[in-house]
Amino acid sequence: MKASPIPQLLMALLLASINSRKSDPDAPITASFRSMAIDGQFTTHDVSNAATDFGNRYHFLPSAVLHPGSVADIAATVRHVFQLGPSSRLTIAARGHAHSLQGQAQAPGGIVVRMESLGRAKNMHVHAGESPYVEAPGGELWIDVLKETLRHGLAPTSWTDYLHLTIGGTLSNAGISGQAFRQGPQISNVHQLEVITGKGEVINCSSTKNAELFHSVLGGLGQFGIITRARIALEPAPKMVRWIRVLYSDFTSFTEDQEKLISAEKTFDYIEGFVIINRTGILNNWRSSFNPQDPVQASHFKSEGKTLYCLEMTKNFDPEYPEIMMQEVEELLSQLRYIPSTLFQSEVSFLEFLDRVHVSEVMLRSKGLWEIPHPWLNLLVPRTGIHAFANEVFGKILPDSSNGPILLYPLNKSKWDNRTSAIIPNEEVFYLVAFLSSAPCSSGQDSLAKALKQQERILEFCKKANIQMKQYLPHYTTQEEWKFHFGPRWEEFKHKKQAYDPLAILAPGHRIFQKAVASL
Repeated sequence: MKASPIPQLLMALLLASINSRKSDPDAPITASFRSMAIDGQFTTHDVSNAATDFGNRYHFLPSAVLHPGSVADIAATVRHVFQLGPSSRLTIAARGHAHSLQGQAQAPGGIVVRMESLGRAKNMHVHAGESPYVEAPGGELWIDVLKETLRHGLAPTSWTDYLHLTIGGTLSNAGISGQAFRQGPQISNVHQLEVITGKGEVINCSSTKNAELFHSVLGGLGQFGIITRARIALEPAPKMVRWIRVLYSDFTSFTEDQEKLISAEKTFDYIEGFVIINRTGILNNWRSSFNPQDPVQASHFKSEGKTLYCLEMTKNFDPEYPEIMMQEVEELLSQLRYIPSTLFQSEVSFLEFLDRVHVSEVMLRSKGLWEIPHPWLNLLVPRTGIHAFANEVFGKILPDSSNGPILLYPLNKSKWDNRTSAIIPNEEVFYLVAFLSSAPCSSGQDSLAKALKQQERILEFCKKANIQMKQYLPHYTTQEEWKFHFGPRWEEFKHKKQAYDPLAILAPGHRIFQKAVASL
């Protein structure tokens, strides 16, 4: 007699139900968050969006998204997860403007906190007296901080190249740009923080109050606390900027001139460099924004097939007294060994210069080229290894720079506070080398695979040649790799994690610490 399929179907459904509960033991717990009395709200309709970032390569779905209406909302959420203890697998990730590259602001099966919800309150406070500063929420965008402080004739002292990032996001890494050689990174220009630890405690800290937490959180990759408010140093804001670009064909002259400029007392206000490999029509591309010093010579310059190095500089000035700036720029340029026909200059407002990358963003978004994979690699290379690095990478590994910009410029270690968690090379001068590649979908998976293979070769060379570089915005997949990254500071870093986030609830996307879950 043939068996009825009904009992078999019921058994299958029962087993499926049991397996579903086993695969998500925190389902009842995450449901309980929705009944919490908070100013904001938990949502689940947008978990897919919370599983994306600028890198567009990793997508880990959270169980829910918290849109906080107050700092207390975030603290209550973290505290709730902490009180659940090791029996819960829930983790929490603070998400700013989602400019991370490898899922660092994602929380698989956990809670993602939309930090920009705090920024919408616009509760910034600018203190314009002696030692000026601005207090702003951790979810505030730097572009909005700039616009608010400019109303008072002031501006933060240190920047990133792209301003549509949150305060908490950049301070959890370092925050560097062409001003960092003089001002230090953004984490060296913060007076005070409000932080929520992995226990749900709200703590105000500074270099003199709860100093260990303060320095740990700065550059701490979100491992010790969520930055909910920051007091940031300000200075008088210039009105205008003289923006200058020149080209070099010799790498030694290019780096020596950069190092000369960052060590001089009187120098430019911003200094960055770019590597251009086998590109055509470089100067023609500049003409839309810059004016050539000598149009005739510039029109005869040929870049095809060459590896060239662009030095980009700015000098701030008051439009009522441009003569002083012009004299200083002329004196500084006379000391440099660039190709004379490649001198291009422009004058723009301070705001226009700082927000320059946003112009490119708008253009790329209009072409559907913004929300694509970005396999970026950012390295901090010590000065003693930069020539060997350049010979191998720009001479052998990379045939061109068509996949995106390559930044290369020096920084001064003395401008970094060694009490923060940021890891940098152990030399006074080191270089940021940033491979800002993109992999358009129209190019297929080959472009992404190619970029990742090139990065693998670069990292392999650094290891083999003992370059002693450190990754900026680091990404590793094993704790052994993280131990190597932190070197002698690993034990200290681990000790602080145990002190401020003992259950490893915060920032799981970095894959530094795994939350230990007790078996039931």
